[in-house]
Amino acid sequence: MNDVILWLLDLIQSVDPVLRTILAGVGILLETSVLVGLIIPGDTIVIIASTAVSSVPEYFALVVAVILGALIGESIGFGLGRFFGPRIRASRLGRRIGERNWVRAETFLARRGGIAVFISRFLPVLHSLVPLTVGMSPMRYRTFMAWTLPATTIWTFAYVSVGTFAAGTFRELLDTLHYAGYLFAGILLVFVIAVWIIKRRLERVVDVVVEQELVVEQDPEEPHSTTD
Repeated sequence: MNDVILWLLDLIQSVDPVLRTILAGVGILLETSVLVGLIIPGDTIVIIASTAVSSVPEYFALVVAVILGALIGESIGFGLGRFFGPRIRASRLGRRIGERNWVRAETFLARRGGIAVFISRFLPVLHSLVPLTVGMSPMRYRTFMAWTLPATTIWTFAYVSVGTFAAGTFRELLDTLHYAGYLFAGILLVFVIAVWIIKRRLERVVDVVVEQELVVEQDPEEPHSTTD
């Protein structure tokens, strides 16, 4: 197992660091652009790129590239939502996403505003739909950025740090620990499980908020507020 993991890590590390960093930034840009995030696994791209980090400058270069890529991608989604949102929603691709997901993103944003933008960064589907949905809403671009920047930063540091730590630990212990490969896999597995648990809990929060909004729509006398 050690030999296989070492071969994979060496293969990734053989890619020029500048090119590798740029590819990660472009990958996350596409992942956070309109609906492309439903196809391109941005978290996988970042984890893979981070396993090749071998120095502090490379670490921070990757962090900056991923954050910038995510912000540019979300800005594109915001702009497309502002100018073409209804057309995209009514398109074949928009219909494949499902009206339920559109309503879910729209309702969560209407109910929680900026907090919805922040939370959506950590959720599948919503992190691709929310920038587009925000573009179709009255929320200003700078408000959108003020909420998505800290969320993107937290997300980036978490993924880059775990990938870097797992690969670095494996290389350090490779010559002294026969089960270094299992430790590498274990670190990633624990992180994946933790992320899954967090996502599940956040999804429950979204579902509760959406259900509350539906109740309010049925009973308009119940007051509610939007935070942005």
